[in-house]
Amino acid sequence: MNTQVLSQSFTQKLRAYCALTKPRVVSLIVFTAVIGMFLATPGMVPAQVLLAGTLGIALVAGAAAAINCLVEHKIDAVMQRTRRRPLPRGELSVWLLYRFVNPLTMWLTVATFIGYAVLYTLVLKPATPQNIVIGGASGAMPPVLGWAAVTGEVSTEAMLLFLIIFAWTPPHFWSLALYRTEDYARAGVPMLPVTHGKLYTRLQVLLYTLVLFAVTLLPYVVRMSGWLYLAAAIALGGGFVAYALRIYFAYSDFVAQKTFRYSIAYLAALFAALLLDHYL
Repeated sequence: MNTQVLSQSFTQKLRAYCALTKPRVVSLIVFTAVIGMFLATPGMVPAQVLLAGTLGIALVAGAAAAINCLVEHKIDAVMQRTRRRPLPRGELSVWLLYRFVNPLTMWLTVATFIGYAVLYTLVLKPATPQNIVIGGASGAMPPVLGWAAVTGEVSTEAMLLFLIIFAWTPPHFWSLALYRTEDYARAGVPMLPVTHGKLYTRLQVLLYTLVLFAVTLLPYVVRMSGWLYLAAAIALGGGFVAYALRIYFAYSDFVAQKTFRYSIAYLAALFAALLLDHYL
């Protein structure tokens, strides 16, 4: 086998292992964790905590994603959205967090890993249409992990960041489930539109989006943020509510797909506004 073939084989394997960690999802997780770090201090985050905390959380999130792919490889094979995922093998290391950050962050990260890779993937997802709501607690933990990495504790402000992502998760994932209902049904996954129908799911997307809009105002209410964040939360939230109203009253798969994509940009922009407001 010549050098070029070996190089191509290595590159393909590298891409495959990278895909197992769901880099787009992990990047959003890491982004909110880093925002949590900066919001936890009036100054700058210590370099050691920033680097070790970010790397440690990213590695654990990637490992959880890899195990999720491993457990669900049979489901992924029959779903159009996931059939190209490679069969995973993941490794978990939390030594960075224990050695260079603090034990609280390490244990919270381990608990988050167990919540996603075990509780959500193995127990909730195949068992109940409320899998996203209950399992969303794991996905909402990254900013709490970031906050704990800097302060060594979990405060009310950190839990508000948790609550924002917790409320964001159902309309985000159910928007996806609405235009992928047949995929989930074929795979035997009891997502809400499969078990309760699309109309009921569309109503839940709208209701949870309204809850999310209210929750995003809380950082301003408790004086965690100022007018800049409030304006951003109202503008971004108004856009999300507009999409949710279209999903309920004028549904199409195209609208659901646009809502799903908007929800990702929405969360990133909302947390960026929190950070910008924090330092102005």
